[in-house]
Amino acid sequence: MVWRTARRLHAALAGRTLTVADLRWPSLATLDLTGCTVVEAVSRGKHLLVRLDSGLTVHSHLRMDGSWRVQPTGPRPPGGPGAGWIRAVLGNPSWTAVGCRLGMLDVLATTDEGRVVGHLGPDLLGPDWDAGRAQRNLLADPGRPLGEALLDQRVLAGIGTFYLAETCFLRGVSPWTRVGDVPDPAALIDLAHRLLAANSTRAVQATTGDTRRGRTEWVHGRAGRPCRRCGTTIRSGAVGTAPTDRVTYWCPRCQPGPGAAELRPPRPARGAGSPPSR
Repeated sequence: MVWRTARRLHAALAGRTLTVADLRWPSLATLDLTGCTVVEAVSRGKHLLVRLDSGLTVHSHLRMDGSWRVQPTGPRPPGGPGAGWIRAVLGNPSWTAVGCRLGMLDVLATTDEGRVVGHLGPDLLGPDWDAGRAQRNLLADPGRPLGEALLDQRVLAGIGTFYLAETCFLRGVSPWTRVGDVPDPAALIDLAHRLLAANSTRAVQATTGDTRRGRTEWVHGRAGRPCRRCGTTIRSGAVGTAPTDRVTYWCPRCQPGPGAAELRPPRPARGAGSPPSR
């Protein structure tokens, strides 16, 4: 979870002066941030912001495969088999943070952070959380599939594919239900907020109440396996529009409503759209 990553970065870097600041990104390769002191590291939705006393912010986004790992500072620079994927190294004499496979990395004035995160909706784990505003954002497009809307960080920030699938299951609604047809959207938003908050400090994300391996989720990642509640085979399908579509999971019995195939645009009839023959 990005929120936990921000906490780890803050614990390792905040209040300490950077003795290493290696940004392996073409547009940042010549930028020298050594000597700057880290003020704080925070998350905003799925974005990470490391703020410096120089008035600059190191902004990153993990996307699907990125990560930041924190390790004790050693005599040798970070490397190893995955060294080719390292995109950023921020370190002090005690700790070093290594950003691998980052989907986005840039440095901007802290006062300009709105340029990269200003479009986001209320942050489920942020100090600006506003359930009423999140609900208004969600209902602004009543014809939109619920799963697509929940993954849209402009609606509310912080939900990924795991919490999308689990929230929809626990509320008994298909991810392809039109937003305007969702019963009690306020309760759905409240549940998503409670799930993220409950898991924010856990090393293992769990929505079932059981943190043992293989028992942490109701439907996410369980396509083809029986539903834990009713035994129906869990299915998977894509929500959203390519190339930003994502795979989600649902139980057709516990989550009545349309499925993935039912919202695909109909295939045109043979010859449709071509001019009539003379």
